[in-house]
Amino acid sequence: MMHISAKGDYGLRAVLDLCLHDGEGPILRTDIAARQHIPEAYLVQLLNLLRKAGLVHSIRGPKGGHVLLKRPDELTVEEVLAALEGPVNLVDKREQGGDAGTDVLKEVWEAVGSAVHEVLSSVTFADLCQKYRAHQMPVTFRI
Repeated sequence: MMHISAKGDYGLRAVLDLCLHDGEGPILRTDIAARQHIPEAYLVQLLNLLRKAGLVHSIRGPKGGHVLLKRPDELTVEEVLAALEGPVNLVDKREQGGDAGTDVLKEVWEAVGSAVHEVLSSVTFADLCQKYRAHQMPVTFRI
């Protein structure tokens, strides 16, 4: 199982929240923190990383908050994780001298890494918003 740190998890949830409220103007970090159950002090750090990566714009003042700099259909899970944690790599890219067993295992991990990259780079936040909203739909019963 691939491990996503708290930084990655909280950051992805913060971006999802911004996407869910895209077009509503600047979103207050207190609102993001409350809706996504993210400690506000930690959210400040995450929003700074996302701002430095060019994914989020922060607006100061009474009508301030945070807005996305990309449309949700242009923003991928991989891009956000890379902004928060660096490139997602499962295998050390340095040359490793070793026996045939090491080389065979390296091939397996490279294939797993390629599959992970393919999934993370293909899932957009528009996709996640659609899934989120589908789960939020009220259940109706037919008699």
